[in-house]
Amino acid sequence: MSFSIENDIRTIQSIEAVPHIMQILSVATGLRFICVARVTEKKWTMCAVLDLINFNLAPGDELDIQTTFCNQVRKSTQPIVIEHAKKDVDYCTSEIPVMYGFESYFSYPIYDKNGEFFGTICGLDPLPAVLKTDKIESQIRSFADLISRQIATEERLAEARSDLINEQAATKLLEQYIAILGHDLRTPLSALRMGLDFLTDHASDATSQKVLTRMGSSANRMSGLISDVMDFTHGQMGKGIQLSVKPVPDLTGLLEHTVSELSGLHPQRDIHTDINIIGTSMCDAQRICQLLSNLLINAIIHGDKTLPIKVVAAMQQDTLVLSVANGGTPIHPDTINKLFHPFWRKENNKHSDGLGLGLFIASQIAEAHNGALTVRSDEHETVFTFNAVLRTS
Repeated sequence: MSFSIENDIRTIQSIEAVPHIMQILSVATGLRFICVARVTEKKWTMCAVLDLINFNLAPGDELDIQTTFCNQVRKSTQPIVIEHAKKDVDYCTSEIPVMYGFESYFSYPIYDKNGEFFGTICGLDPLPAVLKTDKIESQIRSFADLISRQIATEERLAEARSDLINEQAATKLLEQYIAILGHDLRTPLSALRMGLDFLTDHASDATSQKVLTRMGSSANRMSGLISDVMDFTHGQMGKGIQLSVKPVPDLTGLLEHTVSELSGLHPQRDIHTDINIIGTSMCDAQRICQLLSNLLINAIIHGDKTLPIKVVAAMQQDTLVLSVANGGTPIHPDTINKLFHPFWRKENNKHSDGLGLGLFIASQIAEAHNGALTVRSDEHETVFTFNAVLRTS
């Protein structure tokens, strides 16, 4: 028996309504053998059966397809109903009723989720029976339709389960990928940085120092790209940004240090700060600084280079409000809706450094803190604002 047929048998046997349907049809028609069969061009296979006459067919048993009326149903997709085989004008000379010892019989087609022929629901009995009434034929047809719908449902559930297993496998692969990024790439990068630090301390000529500075900048950019991809992958896996929330007594100093680092890397840009956070904040300080860094880098890249960037942060009651503002061309409303999408960059900055994940990761950090990151842009300035409730003391 093929794997596909075994699956089809399991599909029918998983439908709880099938035994009840067969029992109801047996009572309604008087036929003591009712079954659901998988019918293909080459095989007739029993899937489920109600046998009150010891016909001796069990699920998985097969019949020669050419010795069944079901093959005719498969080809025509029309039901067959026989009340008294010996007296039936169309079937009185057929060998099939004699072979299986029945006088009354019905076979109705059932279909899979794609509307393709699956098999039949059949009934038979050694005695004649009244079957060709509107009530009985309507009842059999309704149950055949019901089984078809249930087959479609079960097949979709099986596909969903398969997709879930595949998704779990993909998730495991992504976790391994993150481990590779976190260890196998960071380890040699750390060795590279140590070498750069050593050479920087020992190189005396200006040319070497200039080259080493550029190499150090590239190493820092590589580290940032690795972190961005790791954060993005965690977000896509549904785990979101990972936080380490703890009391932070001096969030002001940490944020000012973040601004100072970027000011040193971009001395040509004028950055004004007004950061005044009093008390202890409950947050992941490293992530909050990462959010500020990403917003600042965005302002440095996209803002008007002749206008200052303004960084403002304060605690309003229990809510941290942190904003980064820059002048320049206002952002079009259609573009604003895309700013926090991963891998998105402005058309005129497609070739800038980075993967286009900065604002996306900043929004994920805001969300992880149960906060929000919003943007407002007009002809005067573009302002990104982060709000989150942080308990303070």
